[in-house]
Amino acid sequence: MTSTPGPHHHPLETDGAPEQPARVPATGRVPHTAADVLGALAAPDPAARPLMRWWWFGPDVDRAELDRELEAMAAAGLGGAEVALVHPLRPGSPEYLSDEVLGHLRHAAERARALGLRLDVTLGSGWSYGGAHIGPEHAARRLRWERRDLGPEALSWELTPSWPGDQLVSVHLGEGLPPSGWELLALEDGRLEVPVGRGPRTLLIAWSEVTGQQVKRAAAGAEGPVVDHLSADAVRHHLDVVGGAVLGAVPAELLGSVFSDSLEVYRADWTAGLPEHFRRRRGYDLLPLLHLLEVRGPGAEDLREDYGRTLSELVEEGFVATCCRWAEEHGVRFRLQGYGQPPITLSAQRGAHLIEGEGAGWTSLTQSRWASSAAHLDRREVVSSEVWTWVHSPSFRATPLDLLGEAHEHLLLGITHFVGHGWPYSAPDVEGLGWTFYAAGALDDRNAWWPAMPALTAALTRLGAAMRLGEPGADVAVLLPYVDVRAARGSGHDLWAACRAHIGEQLPAVIRRAGYDLDLIDDDALPDLDPSRYPVVVLPRLSRLPAATTAWLDRVREAGGAVLSVESPAYPAGIPVRLASDARADGHLVDHATLSMAGAANDGADGGGDSALAAALRAVLPPPLQLTGDGGEVGTVRRRLSGADLHLLVNTGPTRRAVEVSLREPRAALSLHDPADPEGGAARPLPPDGARIELHPYQALLLLAADEALVGPVLPGEPGPSADLAAQPPIPLDGPWTAAHPGEQPRPITLPHLLVGAEAAETRPLLLETEVTLDEQAAQGPLVLDLGEGAPLPAAGGGSGYRALLEPPLREIAVVEVDGEEVGLLWRHPYRIDLTGRLRAGTTRLGLRIHGTTAAAAAAPENAEPAAAQVAAAREAYGERFQMQELERMLDGVAIGLGTVPVLRRHAD
Repeated sequence: MTSTPGPHHHPLETDGAPEQPARVPATGRVPHTAADVLGALAAPDPAARPLMRWWWFGPDVDRAELDRELEAMAAAGLGGAEVALVHPLRPGSPEYLSDEVLGHLRHAAERARALGLRLDVTLGSGWSYGGAHIGPEHAARRLRWERRDLGPEALSWELTPSWPGDQLVSVHLGEGLPPSGWELLALEDGRLEVPVGRGPRTLLIAWSEVTGQQVKRAAAGAEGPVVDHLSADAVRHHLDVVGGAVLGAVPAELLGSVFSDSLEVYRADWTAGLPEHFRRRRGYDLLPLLHLLEVRGPGAEDLREDYGRTLSELVEEGFVATCCRWAEEHGVRFRLQGYGQPPITLSAQRGAHLIEGEGAGWTSLTQSRWASSAAHLDRREVVSSEVWTWVHSPSFRATPLDLLGEAHEHLLLGITHFVGHGWPYSAPDVEGLGWTFYAAGALDDRNAWWPAMPALTAALTRLGAAMRLGEPGADVAVLLPYVDVRAARGSGHDLWAACRAHIGEQLPAVIRRAGYDLDLIDDDALPDLDPSRYPVVVLPRLSRLPAATTAWLDRVREAGGAVLSVESPAYPAGIPVRLASDARADGHLVDHATLSMAGAANDGADGGGDSALAAALRAVLPPPLQLTGDGGEVGTVRRRLSGADLHLLVNTGPTRRAVEVSLREPRAALSLHDPADPEGGAARPLPPDGARIELHPYQALLLLAADEALVGPVLPGEPGPSADLAAQPPIPLDGPWTAAHPGEQPRPITLPHLLVGAEAAETRPLLLETEVTLDEQAAQGPLVLDLGEGAPLPAAGGGSGYRALLEPPLREIAVVEVDGEEVGLLWRHPYRIDLTGRLRAGTTRLGLRIHGTTAAAAAAPENAEPAAAQVAAAREAYGERFQMQELERMLDGVAIGLGTVPVLRRHAD
């Protein structure tokens, strides 16, 4: 017979709905001021230092090497590490959770504490949670549909599982072709009786089966099924086995947090007792309608929506809440990457003590945006992201400029703390360069450019410390289309990916390039969300809305806000907006790190262009910062302070931008701060009604607008040095120059001078030297060494991960020396250093000690061949648990040297 679903219960309609898991409350605090920003830039909180994911392969580690690597992290300005125990890289590894390995964990935690570092640990090997301790009763499960075409004759047979662990769920009979009038058949002791029919029929048999998914990149002894994330009992069992061993060895007070990577439990859409869970939550029986997950028919969309909601609630309660309770019982915080499968909601992340995202792409709805939006609902100061995943793949190819550029995009996505991907532990007795993870990056002290790492981490620490002050200041909220995407999919899916595919790339890109920051919100957040919190709410292509959500949107309008209905017939009371054709991907979405690498800006117009959405936004509320000349490549984020606003401005592209800036709400004092400047607390005063700001490629600056003039160090002049430096003709430093690696005799060269590809295999620095002769007048004036501009690169497809689309003048960093004395470091735009007072009248020897990447060395036979042999030996011993990625691209674009003729620029008198 034909049935339709019963009444729905949505998050705002609480009658009969289960109690929601507890959220981790926002921390009350005194509002921050402009003075706090200056303090954060001058002396940032050490807790804001970036962390690194620290891969232990095997886990086969040596305590002396653990100590050495921790000391190297501390010296580089990192704040600590997250230990990830992954696949072996040589035979004979100790087993996961053995006494030996747990002893190493305890030692690392104690050593990290002694060095002032934080140490976190993942409560599982590889990902997702699981292992040998997970049997069929605790393993992830899915629905499997068996379809049989029948005639009218009666049938009787016993249904037997085809695989251990399979369980019969239901049998449905449909009449005719195509089938309709579906009926749930009764079973007696597993025996199916099909009565006589009138014609052709279709039988659908639903089985619950173990997905079979195994832990990815498992350590030795950690092999086994992935745990059922929908079951609190299964998750608790995993935590008691794995977490109990870890916390039994390492005291909770030595751990910053315990961690769960992203949920990648593919097609996990069933668990024991699901029909009972569904009936209690939705108010009607699931099994008579279960066939609507497999076939279309009346009521299918309603059933699929309710089924998807039930899965989301179960993963929130069974996984997130269970992990948090377990962590609290053991005195440690739980950090979560809360996206993926099963279909976890944005609001479910709020149950974790620490929220984390991943993925670059400042104009897109990446997982970083998903995470920061959840954190912003509770006004949390700290939200982290996994950064540098696949960065400029393969390993050792990334440069400090790549790392800086990607980190800036995460800040534009609302992130305030970084967890780098990553630092590979490498055994000291391994031949060649040592061990790396199968996927980029390899961000440790084997990189030839490592002398720049302290400057990079210092800049990111200042930015993270400053951007966690105050409160988030997004004006625009985008309501996630849960109802639509659940109705379209129903069973196993990734809710974040489905929402992103439904919304498309164009809508968030228009909002961001028009100068507005945004947060994502969902139906679950609305009971606690003040309708006046966001001046603008955008509805992205919604055809279905819960009644209670409609009522909340009405209250937004009553409070003076605007609701923009972008092709959303579900809310006709909103301002209608049409969006131009958008290439949405309803199935697979390319990871946005690749989109960003490929130059997603596409030479965008200032202010978001002339799109209808940008015009509608401007009509209801001007952006906090009006930018002219940004080319669609300058992103902004605002933090609200007491008596002030802090704006982050980031040039996300490879071209220098001179941007005219004006404020929607002018304040008495306006100042500019460079977080990459060691004197980051110093202010450059600007006219309060607006100014012209020069942003170099991939540069981030902070704009502080305050009600009172700032007290602190002040830098003279206008925001950019270009006008001053151009006032007098530059002095070209065209040589003669010499070049030499350590231990070599200097050889004459002509600039530009680059060693390309395999020629750059030497990891020791290349010293370029020349003599600078100045008369008395020139020596007395201000002098700035300028290496020049870089050249934008075309967007090239085929590679993975973020990379800066710029051929910089310097490949890749240089320690500047005057008469053999170090005077500074060049590693980012602008490639300039003030040498005033360093260059004397007469002749001075100027040196550039240039460090490139380690990529060419990694590609050299003396290193590549041992690395291949190590992988082969590990594969022979443990099977194929990973594949090294994109090694054929190791030499792409590799060079070391100077690609320009530098000049000395003189300030105007």
